[in-house]
Amino acid sequence: MGRVLVLGATGDQGHPLITRLLEAGLTPVAALRNPTAFQGTEFARVEVVETDLFDEQSVIAAAEGVEAIAAHLPFVFDLEAATTLGRHIAAATIQNCVKKVVLNTSCFVAEEDNGNPAHDGRRAIEQAIISSGAAFALFEPKVFMDNLIRGWNKPAIVKQGIFAYPAKPDLRISWICLDDVAAYMVEALTRTDLPSARYAIGGPEALVGDEVAERLSKVMGRAITFKSLTPDEFASGMSLLVTGSSTVEPHSIYNGMAGFYRFYNERPVSPLIADNARIDSVFNWRPVTFEEWAARQDWDDISDPALRIRLAGFPDRSYYGGCAVRGQGSET
Repeated sequence: MGRVLVLGATGDQGHPLITRLLEAGLTPVAALRNPTAFQGTEFARVEVVETDLFDEQSVIAAAEGVEAIAAHLPFVFDLEAATTLGRHIAAATIQNCVKKVVLNTSCFVAEEDNGNPAHDGRRAIEQAIISSGAAFALFEPKVFMDNLIRGWNKPAIVKQGIFAYPAKPDLRISWICLDDVAAYMVEALTRTDLPSARYAIGGPEALVGDEVAERLSKVMGRAITFKSLTPDEFASGMSLLVTGSSTVEPHSIYNGMAGFYRFYNERPVSPLIADNARIDSVFNWRPVTFEEWAARQDWDDISDPALRIRLAGFPDRSYYGGCAVRGQGSET
């Protein structure tokens, strides 16, 4: 692969992907709604094409001359809108004879719809990519380690010694970091022998909340306690943090994210445990443990390290937990 169109190039998920594409000798082409977003950043020399993901002709034009598409997409809490995104990617793939499409869904994806528009929209996008006829790799990461250093989590960990998360006490999660997701995506782009498939990826350990807190305590050198939040508590707190109101609107990102965790917490067996044996049999990359990732972070600074990346060129947009919503901070 040579030229790779990157959808969702800005933000904390796009940053490690572009970094790893460059390190692999590939040529990323960033599809951005704001073509000046990379000015003054380390990616100032990366080729940019102005693109509106909700305009089919714009996406088709952006994909002209590329061999592959690598996508991180904003969470869209509207199934019709998500279906539109998938249709546009498929159209761009077909009309430009793109060889391969690699997608990071940014979340667990079930085998069937579950009534959450953000989740069901991810399934619709996957199906559109599969139907395009191009080779594909659909990565479905369990939960991001990097959620712990976002502005809605890190201050409480650092200042109060509390790791609060909307997971029931016995919910096991194969946490994975964003850099490892990017590494899997680049491996998929550079290999010609990789079977087209969905790949549910996670870190090497499936941890409950108390085990996460234990590892944070070891790395930080002081006691960190896990606090299990209900999904509704989580949504209300996030709405208050970002909007100033604890009222959770039905179609907001906060209610949508709570819907994911309601689903996870209600399953008799955690759907967030990765089948590492299967993934290791296919890929050469090996993800880091939670403790290894935590040891790399700066726990003396309460600020979100991704803010300067995520908001570059987007001063009028707000973000929540690395998940962007059309009208509330699209990454494109």
